[in-house]
Amino acid sequence: MRKLLGVLIGIAVAAVLFAPSAAKASLERANTSARTPVVMFPAYFFTTLKITVHQQTVAPECPSSGSFRVFFLNDESSAFSLVCQQKLLTMRYQANPAKPMPQRFSDQRGVDVRIEKYGKTESAPFYEPMYEALEEAGYVRDRDIRVAGYDSRLTPDMRNFLNRAKGLIEDTYRDNGNQPVHVVGHSNGPLYIQYLLTHTSQRWKDKYIHGFTPFAGNFPGQGILYPLFFTGLDVRDFTLPTTPESALSGAEMMLRNPSSYMSASDPRIFGDQETVVEDFSTGETYTPEDYRELLDDAGLSWAKPIADYYIGFVDFADPSAFPNVDVYAEKGSGIETVVGIGLDDLSVGQVVDDSNTFFTRDGDINQEDLTNDAVGVWDAMPCFHFSLTDNPGVDHFALPSAPGVLERLLADLGRPRSHCPA
Repeated sequence: MRKLLGVLIGIAVAAVLFAPSAAKASLERANTSARTPVVMFPAYFFTTLKITVHQQTVAPECPSSGSFRVFFLNDESSAFSLVCQQKLLTMRYQANPAKPMPQRFSDQRGVDVRIEKYGKTESAPFYEPMYEALEEAGYVRDRDIRVAGYDSRLTPDMRNFLNRAKGLIEDTYRDNGNQPVHVVGHSNGPLYIQYLLTHTSQRWKDKYIHGFTPFAGNFPGQGILYPLFFTGLDVRDFTLPTTPESALSGAEMMLRNPSSYMSASDPRIFGDQETVVEDFSTGETYTPEDYRELLDDAGLSWAKPIADYYIGFVDFADPSAFPNVDVYAEKGSGIETVVGIGLDDLSVGQVVDDSNTFFTRDGDINQEDLTNDAVGVWDAMPCFHFSLTDNPGVDHFALPSAPGVLERLLADLGRPRSHCPA
């Protein structure tokens, strides 16, 4: 079971990267005069970030100036080691209750983080099979296929995400003959879409939005985020750090980046249905509804205000938070999925080895069934279409390139919108 999380994800990613592009051949060419434009919202750290460093002092052992890029499966060499990258990507948190929570976070001094090539397909290279499949159907990159990338450390209430995403959708609508836009998201991407849809008017959605396709939307969060506060995560390949130094810097990054909490399982949905952390030193076990006790017991009480604010931050389950657009959800299932880890103790910066226990349940290799099924509450939306299609045996990373998923996406892009009374 050693490094089960990383091994399983590595196998899944390899299957995606080396699979034949069968999806392309199966898609029929669309009517180019009336194509529904697509704006893609990538998964966690699937957006290419350019980090520019100028005379930083927070990590004296690292280069004081220079630049590097961060995105999932980036294998570029860099003068900045993994530990240096993690330290420089860790947000500064100012525990000032007089400030609104989003304003308590800032980048390290001397560190500038920007989305590279915002709006363009190059900004999220993992989805190349999907772009190619859409091109086979007549789509044109950066015209009617665009990408609303985001800084994955941040939550959608930060750094002008909402206005930037709205602007891209509105531009895409106008640049394609006033065709309403279909928003597609993968994993964490649907959280950002849902925030957008619940922070815009119905009139805006009726004008600009054709529909919403979430690929394994992480709407209520997932259990594995809680142990990552102690082990860290290498966001370059989603494996667990293998040295004490990288585990410590990775865990500190996870603790201080607000999106970590937004991605952690919401006790209002999960309750005590899964164990996310066991402390071998005390025998104590923790479920999502025990997150406050977990932070207290770990000496991390300073993080409770962040957790209280951002766990369950993007509401989706209450009828008042339904997106009120047509939704065509996709998920995978039938794969052993890690939801928690038994740790030696509750110290920050642990390297997982053969002595650790992994808690699993059914899922898509990255998110458990409780996460992927939660979107089913939208079936209660009045008037608007809702469907949730299961893809047994298709893992989280293969979902956006699976032939059947792409065939349905193209068909859904061609469907007329539901016209629902205000």
